[in-house]
Amino acid sequence: MTAPAIVATGISRTYELDGVSVPALRGVSLTIEPADYVAIVGTSGSGKSTLMHLLGGLDRPSGGTLLIGGRDVSTLNPAEMAKLRNETIGFVFQSFHLLSRTTARDNVALPLVYRGAGRRERRERATAMLERVGLAHRLDHRPNQMSGGEQQRVAIARALVTDPSVLLADEPTGNLDSATGQSVLALLESLNDDGVAVVLVTHDREVAARAQRQIVMKDGVIVQ
Repeated sequence: MTAPAIVATGISRTYELDGVSVPALRGVSLTIEPADYVAIVGTSGSGKSTLMHLLGGLDRPSGGTLLIGGRDVSTLNPAEMAKLRNETIGFVFQSFHLLSRTTARDNVALPLVYRGAGRRERRERATAMLERVGLAHRLDHRPNQMSGGEQQRVAIARALVTDPSVLLADEPTGNLDSATGQSVLALLESLNDDGVAVVLVTHDREVAARAQRQIVMKDGVIVQ
C-alpha cells in the first residue's frame, strides 16, 4: 500500500500577539491520501488557511505531530523544510504570484532553479507543463498579456512542474469570474484524475461540493 502524503495528528498552532496567546488551530487530525481530492471549508477565522500553511510546510505546528512525505517536520531544519516543500508540495494561491516581467515558461520553470536543474531541462519541463494545462500557445507571453484564467493556469503549471504529490490550492477561483473559475476547477479535477492529490481551501460551498470529501472547520477545530 502507498503511504499517506500527509498525516496530521492532534496538531495545534498558537500565535503570540502582544503577549497574548491566540490559538488558531486546536488539536486537528487529518490524513491526505495519494490522489485525494479534499476541500477544507470554513468562514474567515476558522483556521483553514493556518491549516493549509502547516500542511504545506510553510509553518510548523505548536503541538502535535505532522508528517509530510513520511517525514516529521519537527525534526527538519529550515533548509531541509525548503527541500521537502520543493519536492513534495505544489502551491496555488488566489493571487497568482507570477513575476510580471517574466514569460509564462520562465515563471513555471522557477521552482526548478531551486532544484539545480539545468536551463534546457527547465525549459523542456516548463513547456510540457504549460502544454498540459492548455497553454502551449502562451509560452512566451508575460502575465499582463494573459487573462486571469490563463494566469491561474500558469500558476497551476508552476505548482506541478516539480511533480509534487500534493497540490494545495488556497481560494484558487477567488479572483476569477464564474465561468473561468469553473474551467480552473475542471483542470484541478483532471489533474486529480491523473493521480495528483488536491487539497482545496475555500469558503465557497459550491466549489467545495465538487471535491471527493469536505472538511468543515470552525474556531480552529474540525467540526464535520
